[in-house]
Amino acid sequence: MGEVTTSFRDHITTVTEDGKKRKWIYPKLIKGKLYRYRNYFGWALLALLFSGPFIKVNGEQLILLNIIERKFAFFGVIFSPHDFYLFVLGMLIFVVFIVLFTVVFGRVWCGWACPQTIFMEIVFRRIERWIEGNAQQQKKLDESPLSLEKLGKKTLKHSIFIFISFLISNIFLAYIIGSDSLITIISEPVSQHVAGFISICLFTAVFYLVFARMRELVCIVACPYGRLQGVLLDNHSMIVAYDYKRGEPRGKRKRNSPLFDPASQVATGDCVDCDLCVQVCPTGIDIRNGTQLECINCTLCIDACDMVMKKINRPQRLIGFMSEDQIASRNTFKPGKRLYSYAAVLLVMISVLAVLLVRRTDIETTVLRAGGTIYQLRDDGTVSNLYNAEFVNNTNQPIAFQIKPAEDGTRIQFIRQENRVEKGASTKMTFFVIRPQKAIKAYKSDIELDVISEGVLLDKIETTFIAPPNF
Repeated sequence: MGEVTTSFRDHITTVTEDGKKRKWIYPKLIKGKLYRYRNYFGWALLALLFSGPFIKVNGEQLILLNIIERKFAFFGVIFSPHDFYLFVLGMLIFVVFIVLFTVVFGRVWCGWACPQTIFMEIVFRRIERWIEGNAQQQKKLDESPLSLEKLGKKTLKHSIFIFISFLISNIFLAYIIGSDSLITIISEPVSQHVAGFISICLFTAVFYLVFARMRELVCIVACPYGRLQGVLLDNHSMIVAYDYKRGEPRGKRKRNSPLFDPASQVATGDCVDCDLCVQVCPTGIDIRNGTQLECINCTLCIDACDMVMKKINRPQRLIGFMSEDQIASRNTFKPGKRLYSYAAVLLVMISVLAVLLVRRTDIETTVLRAGGTIYQLRDDGTVSNLYNAEFVNNTNQPIAFQIKPAEDGTRIQFIRQENRVEKGASTKMTFFVIRPQKAIKAYKSDIELDVISEGVLLDKIETTFIAPPNF
C-alpha cells in the first residue's frame, strides 16, 4: 500500500493543524450518478418534511410531537401519556435499528437522509453556488477585500439563508404545537402569541447558525451519532472506502497506459492521485486514508473517482461501498455474527410492539379501589367498595360510553359520573360497586366491569372486591 501516515487522525479537517483557525471548506461539485440519486431522494424527503404537518389522517396531523400538551400522533393514531411504554419501546426499536443499519451500511443515514445534510447540500449550498459561483469562485470572493460586489452577494446570500431558516423554524414548530396552532400564531397579532413568536425567532437563529456557519461541524463535532459510529463499525460493515489493493501505489497515468512501467520496472495502481475525492468532500477528508469519523458516506467521492476511472479506461468503483474484509481478502460480502444478533433483537422488539398495538383498545381504562378505604356493610344486606376510574380515549372521535358490571346481581352507584370522553382526552369517575353479601364466598374476589359504547364492548376491566365472606 505504500507509506501510510496517521497524521490525519491528530486533528479534524476543518481546523488548522495548530488548532487556532477554522478552515472553511469549498467542496467541488461533480454531478455523477449517485449525486443524482441522492438529489431525487433528498427532494422527496424535503417534500415529505414540509407537507407532513399539513397532511391529515383520520382528522389528525400525520406526525405530531406536542410535548407541551403531551399529545402525540403518528399516521392518524393518537398516543397519550398513558402510552408512554409504547413510546419507550418505539424509541428502543429506533435505536436498535440505527445500530443495525450502521453495522451493515455505516453512516449512510448521515449522507443521504439526515435533515442537516439534505438542507445543507440540496438547499443552502445550491443557493451559495447560484450567488457566489463554484468552489474556486467562492474561495476567491472570501479572500478578496471588501467591495460593493462582495457586499451585495454576501447580503443577498445571507438574507435568503435567514428567510429559509425562518421557513424551516415554522415547519419545525408545526411538528411540535400542530399546524393549526401555528397558523393561528401567524394569522393573529403578535401581541397575542408572544411566546410563539419568540420560539420562531429562536429556531430561526439556530437554523441560520447551523447552515450558514457551523455546517460540517455539526456532523463532526456536535452529532452524537457520528461518535457512536466508531464503536459500531467492524471489518464486515459496508462503508464508502478506497480500494487500496487496487489503487496503490498512486501515480500519474495516461489513458490506456499499462499497470506496469517497463522503464522504471515499477507496478502502478489505478489511483492517479488527482485529489478530486478530497476536493468534492463536504467534510474535507481524504478517503484514501481509510475509515474516518468525519466521513458521512455522502458518496460524492465515488462519483468523482468513477469519472476519472472512466477517462483512463479503468474499471469504476475504485472508491465504492465495500467492507474492509472485501478489500483485504477479495471475498464477497458476508454478514457478521453481530448483524444476526442485532437483527434477532430487533425482530423480537418489533413483534412485541405489534402485539401491544393490536391489543390496544379504543378506550383504555384504569380502575383502582379508593385508597384508605375498606368495604362498607349496608343495611339492605349488601357490601360496597369505592373505586376511582380513569378512561382514556385513544381514538380520533369523541366516545359516549357506559360502565356496567358483568356479573348478575352486582350494580354500580355513581358518585361522579361521566358518559363521554373527547378525542385524545381522558376523564375520571368515582363509583361504588355493590354486591349481595350472601353471594360472597371469600374475603378477596375478582369482579369484571364492561365498558360499552353503542352496544359494542370496548374494554373489559378486572379488579378486586373485598368483603367479609358469608359462611
